[in-house]
Amino acid sequence: MQQIVGVKFRNAPKVYYFSPAAGEEYPRGSTVIVETAKGLESGTVVIPLKEVEDEKLTSALKPILRRATEKDLEKIRRGEERRPEAMKICRTQIEKHKLDMKLIDCEFTFDGAKVVFYFSAPTRVDFRDLVKDLAGEFHLRIELRQVGIRDETRILGGIAPCGRPCCCSCGMSDFKKVSIKMAKTQGLSLNPGKISGLCGRLMCCLEYENDYYAGVYKQMPKIGSEAVSPEGRGVVASVNMLTMQVKLKIETREGGLVYKDFPVSELQIKRGGHFEKDGVPVEELPEGEEADGDGAEALSDATPADAAPAPSDGERQAGERKNRNRKNRRGRERDGNRRNGNGQNGRGGQDRQNGQNGDHGKFRRDGQDGGRERREKKPRPDNAPVGAKE
Repeated sequence: MQQIVGVKFRNAPKVYYFSPAAGEEYPRGSTVIVETAKGLESGTVVIPLKEVEDEKLTSALKPILRRATEKDLEKIRRGEERRPEAMKICRTQIEKHKLDMKLIDCEFTFDGAKVVFYFSAPTRVDFRDLVKDLAGEFHLRIELRQVGIRDETRILGGIAPCGRPCCCSCGMSDFKKVSIKMAKTQGLSLNPGKISGLCGRLMCCLEYENDYYAGVYKQMPKIGSEAVSPEGRGVVASVNMLTMQVKLKIETREGGLVYKDFPVSELQIKRGGHFEKDGVPVEELPEGEEADGDGAEALSDATPADAAPAPSDGERQAGERKNRNRKNRRGRERDGNRRNGNGQNGRGGQDRQNGQNGDHGKFRRDGQDGGRERREKKPRPDNAPVGAKE
């Protein structure tokens, strides 16, 4: 076990672990000065002092040099005050060079030796001349960093369709993989305008509850399938995976339709040609028996008191094994019949092999031989011209 402190940097969604100094406390939200591969940087503590297992650490921890002093905080404030002017100068230079790029943000490093500009663009941009002009303006090292459209939304922030700030800009430590299959599993509309965020990509929040919906999806019946309720057999009209309820469309004896909600635990759902309840097969209702609206007869038909008990897993597996063996045996018999000429159309094949119908073959062979004899050329006269017909 090692003690760590989680630090997050500006314009970086990921949380990095650092080794704390002995005897120091780092409350959440405090500013610290740390050593990174880029040099000294300032960050904000998001995970206070805690212990983690060694297996979760992928590399050696770098130390936290100190908590930010007043001098350090003043240096950070001066860098923040220079940002608006630096953004204005950079935009002017971009327009001057007529580059197809969108400036998003900039930041000055803690030591003030470099300024980093973040931009987005549809393609790669040749900004070498831009860097030279910016270096002449600021007299600092210049770094231009291109980011994707999701990173652009994370840096700029905004209000998501749900009415809250974008997840990527306030609560996510890293982007998760999101697919259209998640929207299908959760029963959402596949309209791109309803399942896309401000960045135009699939909303990150689709991943949050996907594990729950993936488990519930297997328990719920498909829309349009049959199900048996305490009030009779019906067709699934809709499902609610949050309340675990199913809306059935039940046809009464009078020919009317009734829509009612039932908990999925009370239904016998038809899957693979048979009805199941809580994953256990049950006896199917006899054909032609439909329930009326009051549900008294339907209940007795749906769950008969003298119904045979459902077969156990062992009996069901033994039956499936017996059916497979029977099918394999029949297949082997058919293959043997075909080889012996006794299968379908095998008699003709056997006749051809044994020479029955051989008269026709003999005639054909004789005709072919006669044709060859007729086609034999007569001796050509010595005085016949070349190319003359016989």
